[in-house]
Amino acid sequence: MSGGEGDLHAASRIAVSERLHILKDDLSEEFIRASGPGGQNVNKVSTAVQLRFDLAGNETLPRDVKARAARLAGSRLTQAGEILLQADRHRTRERNREDALERLLDLLRRAAERPKPRKATKPTLGSKKRRLDAKKQRGQIKKLRGRAGRGDD
Repeated sequence: MSGGEGDLHAASRIAVSERLHILKDDLSEEFIRASGPGGQNVNKVSTAVQLRFDLAGNETLPRDVKARAARLAGSRLTQAGEILLQADRHRTRERNREDALERLLDLLRRAAERPKPRKATKPTLGSKKRRLDAKKQRGQIKKLRGRAGRGDD
């Protein structure tokens, strides 16, 4: 591999974290008109961006990261396995492009974090005593219900 070829691959990569990256080829953008305030500008100029990331077709992310990303994406994940993000917070295309990409990278960074496995613990002695005391108290309350009217029968 020559030095120029490595630079070409590096230019088509977007770093998610130190170890993970995605390819620019997995992204596609479409510019649409933004909604909300903005006067005539909003009706004329397509400044909002729809960013699509092909999660199903991506080959650089591990399977577990892809599964967590799909779960985190929720309704933003299409039937085709693409994450669809729409950015229209800013008035310019470039700022909206940056915003959409940053939101995608944030989602992928969160997906890259492995959840800590839950360690089963035993209840403490104090919590056992509190539970039993609460049960006794409820039992006493139930025991005292309706006793007054029964002596007249």
